[in-house]
Amino acid sequence: MDDEAQERRRLEQYLGGKGYDVLAVGTVQDALQAIKRERYDVFLTDCNIPGVDALRTSDEARKVNPDMAVIIMTAFGTIETAVRAIKAGAYDYLAKPVDPEQLVVLIERISERRDLIRENTELKERLREKHKFDEIVSISHAMEEVLNLAGRVAASNATVLLRGESGTGKELVAKAIHYHSPRAGHPLVKVNCAALPETLLESELFGHEKGAFTGATVRRIGRFEAADKGTIFLDEIGELTPGMQVKLLRVLQEREFERVGGNQTIKTDVRVIAATNRDIEKALRDGTFREDLYYRLNVVTVVIPPLRERKEDIPGLVDFFIKKYREENKKNITGLSAEARDLLMRYNYPGNARELENIMERAVVLSKRGVITAADLPLHLRTVSTEAGQPSPKLTGSLKETLDTVERGLILDALKESGGVQTRAAEILGISERVFRYKLGKHRIRKE
Repeated sequence: MDDEAQERRRLEQYLGGKGYDVLAVGTVQDALQAIKRERYDVFLTDCNIPGVDALRTSDEARKVNPDMAVIIMTAFGTIETAVRAIKAGAYDYLAKPVDPEQLVVLIERISERRDLIRENTELKERLREKHKFDEIVSISHAMEEVLNLAGRVAASNATVLLRGESGTGKELVAKAIHYHSPRAGHPLVKVNCAALPETLLESELFGHEKGAFTGATVRRIGRFEAADKGTIFLDEIGELTPGMQVKLLRVLQEREFERVGGNQTIKTDVRVIAATNRDIEKALRDGTFREDLYYRLNVVTVVIPPLRERKEDIPGLVDFFIKKYREENKKNITGLSAEARDLLMRYNYPGNARELENIMERAVVLSKRGVITAADLPLHLRTVSTEAGQPSPKLTGSLKETLDTVERGLILDALKESGGVQTRAAEILGISERVFRYKLGKHRIRKE
């Protein structure tokens, strides 16, 4: 929407020549009526139409179509105008006269993100039907291999060892294996082996008889007994004491145990899925983990990669967590600003998907508008570049200069991380290789 007929025609002709379906209008009323009649992917509007609050207009337009991306145009490229536009829910901001090639780059980025979300949704639906991996959101090749292996091993009774850093989703994979297995109709029992001291953990796993120790006033059924014909998930298996390792080894070998304080041998038909974030090989060398127990547990190993090695999963996870927590907190959150999205993509997540979930829950709770902005994210995401370990650039000068500085820095960081491989650098930034090459030319960056 633009009140300048010549500018409207220029952009309409250029975008039409690129194959886009374009409708150009000059008034707020015409724009809103068009959006009500038909769903559009992008709303491009001037920010300085006399007598019209374009930011309020764009907000009204997005109420009609929440999935529509808004791009603000203005002849006054100030930081204040850009901040107002982003906080009002705009996807991005362009100074007039608009560079049509830059506009096409923005539209392609919007299209790529929408395609990514749609592909992620379709993949999630396929996984739900095939593997019942309801809460695993992923489109990365690395996680696809994990899920394929989990799907194959699920049909067997083999013991599975899940390995990966804290927060990568080992429990979700354990649940997926169980619920796609022949044991799905029986219990899935979870035990955190690091949460209890040895004496209590033994009672928790195997149960105890009345009078077995002080406070044992009644007989208690242990987790192995409760999981009969089902699955027991032993999390943090690397934290077991040597004494508990011996007892667990016997259960895996003989499929039997006794309750604490009892002499009745109890047979068990339980599938064991264990998980650890420890370096088990080092524990074996140090003698803190039994080699025979390791080989009993390590029938099939599934290694879950950290989030920093599958950053293409971040947009889908972000959308998943926004939807989850906006419903829990009854907030009308429709998405996040471009700056917030860039910060989330650059961060390396030492706490993996669990940390990302905490970040998004916090952002949803703190957000005062319909769009999560950089100000809603934790300070360490806003002030530190995790790739270079340097403070983020200060917002000085015009908006265009600031955005160019930030964009150039992101490109250089991506090239450094990718070892100069442009295809990989484009993947890191979440853009197409063609757009990446355009950015290289724009910023006059040459491959060394």
